[in-house]
Amino acid sequence: MGDPRHDYRFAGFPEGGLATVPLPEFTFTDLVPHIQDLDELKVVLLVLWRLAEMQSDAAPWITCEELRAEPVVRAALAGGDFEMRLQAALEKAVDHRILLAAPWEAAEEEPEVRYFANSPRGRAAVAAMERGTSPRRAVVETTPNIFALYEQNVGPLTALLTEDLMEAEATYPAAWIEAAFREAVRLNKRNWKYILAILERWQSEGRDEIDRRTGQRAGDQTDRNSRESETRRYIRDASERIVHH
Repeated sequence: MGDPRHDYRFAGFPEGGLATVPLPEFTFTDLVPHIQDLDELKVVLLVLWRLAEMQSDAAPWITCEELRAEPVVRAALAGGDFEMRLQAALEKAVDHRILLAAPWEAAEEEPEVRYFANSPRGRAAVAAMERGTSPRRAVVETTPNIFALYEQNVGPLTALLTEDLMEAEATYPAAWIEAAFREAVRLNKRNWKYILAILERWQSEGRDEIDRRTGQRAGDQTDRNSRESETRRYIRDASERIVHH
């Protein structure tokens, strides 16, 4: 039986309302072509994605603990020794000066290593930390993705489910997915087959009809407006994220 990761087929990007992650063109012309290790490439792109969702006085950072807890990172490095692969990928990215690693230890806090993008803002933040100053950081609140919803409501994510979840996320509106998880939890049917059946029923019968019977609000327009607002925010703040020119 073949590895399901090798059999993955992308379902295509859904129409409209998608949040975007701004990355400088330099990322694809001068960075990606020189990364030879697949794990390093995955981790670098996922780190840049997560940094793009954060705000900081100087530059955003992420820790190894936060990466371990990120379902998409676990899915990207599924198979083999996850801890070893993640650490090796981070070490390569630091050796190649793509990411900057800065140890930090504050009173009454566990020591940690913070990873920054190697940008002017990232270098300034690391220099400030070396002088004993820690910039403040805030994570921008976003709608939980399907991987987070699965782990929060069903259980640990497995490699076999990764393809199914990604296909569902590309097929159904985010509001439907979140509502389907809530419905499954309400009925104590915490399994992916039941959640997928809800989504398929809504798609075939129309969720508006389902909502009239259950008294629940669809929230599709609200979700669409939220995604459009998020996209505008990403575009407006692009120059302040990851790389500051």
